[in-house]
Formats: sequence, C-alpha cells, structure tokens
Amino acid sequence: MSSAPASAPASPPASAPATTLPTRAAVTTRYAAAAPTSWGLDVPGVLTALPGAARAIALTFDACGGSGGSGYDAALIDTLRAHAVPATLFLNARWIDANPEVFANLAADPLFEIANHGTAHRPLSVTGRSAYGIAGTRDPGEVYDEVAGNLAKLTALLGRPPRFFRSGTAHYDDVATRIAADLGQRIAGFSTNADGGATLPAAQVQRELADAEPGGIVIAHMNRPASGTARGVAAALPALLAAGRTFTRLSDAFR
Repeated sequence: MSSAPASAPASPPASAPATTLPTRAAVTTRYAAAAPTSWGLDVPGVLTALPGAARAIALTFDACGGSGGSGYDAALIDTLRAHAVPATLFLNARWIDANPEVFANLAADPLFEIANHGTAHRPLSVTGRSAYGIAGTRDPGEVYDEVAGNLAKLTALLGRPPRFFRSGTAHYDDVATRIAADLGQRIAGFSTNADGGATLPAAQVQRELADAEPGGIVIAHMNRPASGTARGVAAALPALLAAGRTFTRLSDAFR
C-alpha cells in the first residue's frame, strides 16, 4: 500500500476510465425482490479500515447540508492545510449548492479528495429504515437517486467520478450497499467517530483522535463551524505528527 504522509501528500489520482452505469430502471428491476439481512454502520460492502498493514490514518470529514447544516468550518480546513495533512471530504449535494466557491477551492487543492455524501443526506436502505431520526431511502429506486444524483453532480464538477460514498448517518443495509457498488462507489465507513456528529467538545475530539489506531478511518464533520471539531483537531494534530503518525486520503490507500 502507498499512503500519503502528512508532509508530502500524493498527487491526485488519475481519472478512472469512463464506465456505463446501470439505469434507475435496471437497478429497480434487479433488486425488486432483494431482502436485506443486515443493517447498521458495519455491514457487507462497508470499508471500516485501510487495507493490509497500513500505518497511516485516513481522516474523513462530512459536509451534510440542508437541516444537517450547510456551514463551512474554515478553521478546520486551515488547520489541515497548515500541517499539510491530507483528508477525504464527503460533500452532500445540498452543501455543494450552498457553497459553490468553497467547493471549487477545496476541489482544486491536491491535499483533499472529494467524495460523495449523497443527494439528500439519507440513510441507505431499501425498506425505509431510519437512523438518528432521519428517514432512509424506501426502495431500490430511492437508493439509486440518493447515490446517483450527487454522483452525477460531482462527476460534472470534477471532470471525473468520485470513488467513495458515505450515506447520511453512515447507515446501510446490505442490499443498498450492493446498489452503490453497481454505481461504481466504494462505501467508506469508519473505525473512529471523532466528533459524534459535530456534538462533542474540543477536548473529547482531541482524545478520540489521539486514540485513533494506525490503519483506521476517522469520521468527523466540516459543516458546523461552531462545534468543537476544529479546535479538537488543531489540538490533536501536533502531538500525532510529532509521534510519527501519517495521514492519507482514501484513494491513496485503496489503489
């Protein structure tokens, strides 16, 4: 595995070759009778750790949009840039629409990788299961819409499709993860929840990051600037870097 150390982030990955994605009708037909057997944060098809004997840590930050918040945590991004720490940014379609200039700035920065955080920030289910009070997609067609809508938006904006997807709430059933895979998306889960959905105080964010294991995937948020996330990350990074920890974008770990 090749990971990007904090001091020398890797170049952006080459664009993936063009592929023809299945249509909504084809997905609906294929999965019409499929019944899920698992539901939650860690189901088949969800990546929760980096491959092999990876020593780097993947920092990932969600921007939820809509009622989940369309703010921009500039202090957090400034901290990552100041320490040259790469990260994968999961952006929801509504957040992109609310922050077009910020999006363009982030997309142009090779320190960051842009990933798909869904169209309407819904849990991914074929039966309408909800998480944290947010109603999930109700059938294969709605799963398709949630993944493919923002996939098309990001592909048009970036000139290439994003490789990774995370649903709103990061909850899935195992049929929905198969649909996402059919659409060319790899689902990024996590091993460390650093900010509890942007609800944790800075000191706890710092502790969660300090305890993150090499090879892990960390989730936090970049859409709530009033939260403790930026201050917690700023407090944690110097010690982690001094201890020799390295950080990677997901695409640099999953070649």
